[in-house]
Amino acid sequence: MSQSFPLSRKSALGYNIDEVEGFLARAREAYEAQAELNPAGSAETDSTSIRRASFGLQKGGYSPAHVDAALERLEDAFVARERARAKHEIGDEAWFTRSRERAREIVARLEREDGHKFARANVLTGGYNRDDVDAFCDTLIAYFRKGANVTVADVRGVVFRPKLGGYSEVQVDLVLDAVVDVMLSVR
Repeated sequence: MSQSFPLSRKSALGYNIDEVEGFLARAREAYEAQAELNPAGSAETDSTSIRRASFGLQKGGYSPAHVDAALERLEDAFVARERARAKHEIGDEAWFTRSRERAREIVARLEREDGHKFARANVLTGGYNRDDVDAFCDTLIAYFRKGANVTVADVRGVVFRPKLGGYSEVQVDLVLDAVVDVMLSVR
């Protein structure tokens, strides 16, 4: 059997091979078909679904680092196609206006008072350390306001320490997804 990615050690956890292969097959079909995005929200593969892809773990599965790197490249390809389609449909000016509006919404969230940028997780459940998130928000504000050198990889790879009663992981992750969307849309 040929493998798409290197395997983890037999005793180490990696991504479930069948899940990864199935997802990549669906992504390949969607990309090759150049199908229109379904506004009703079908399960069609797009850049967002690629960014949010997750796989079960198995011993000796695919190396997560290799799969994640491939997913980032695949997301970039889908974003480029989606951007080209949108620019064709609505024009460059409308595309950049929409991207600027999304960036303004994100910055408004990021500029909230430290410790209050996101909802807090329950004190008994895990969340992200508020100080870590607030510091990264300052970095993102510098990117949006002053053109600081922040890459998509920086946003994708940021890690926050866990903290009981910290910021809601779901909220923070959704805003980081939006940041990646905006960054990729204006490349």
